[in-house]
Amino acid sequence: MYKRILIATDGSELAGKGLAKGLELAAQLGAHVDIVTVSEPWAVGMYDAMGWSAGYETSPEYKKDREEAAQKILQPALQAAHAAGVDDVTSYHVLDRYAADGIIDTAVTCDSDLLVMTSHGHRGISRVLLGSQTMEVLARCKVPVLVVR
Repeated sequence: MYKRILIATDGSELAGKGLAKGLELAAQLGAHVDIVTVSEPWAVGMYDAMGWSAGYETSPEYKKDREEAAQKILQPALQAAHAAGVDDVTSYHVLDRYAADGIIDTAVTCDSDLLVMTSHGHRGISRVLLGSQTMEVLARCKVPVLVVR
């Protein structure tokens, strides 16, 4: 059935439910798991602790900071995979892409049989205004998608 499952996570509580369901399915099927988190592009006008952060995205610290933030999401996800009995697991951090684009690209790159994601994550009011990343993945992805609520 499914031999390679991609699980998308943003580290939110809801995404944790999707991770758990995806890992449960993978353990039952003996499937390889790829876990992906996406760091969206740095928006103009974002602030840091020092105030206005114009130019931050071109600084040496930018990539390092984004990678550290991604690892705070991916490392617990990898630990959850091992705890669920899924040892054939790989993690990916996609930098400077919108979530749907990064998830779809990773599904293609990994030759995924199934994509597991949740109905929403950390998008808040912008999710309402810009449209759900999950809906975009469902509309564009050629891989079957399991949406966990």
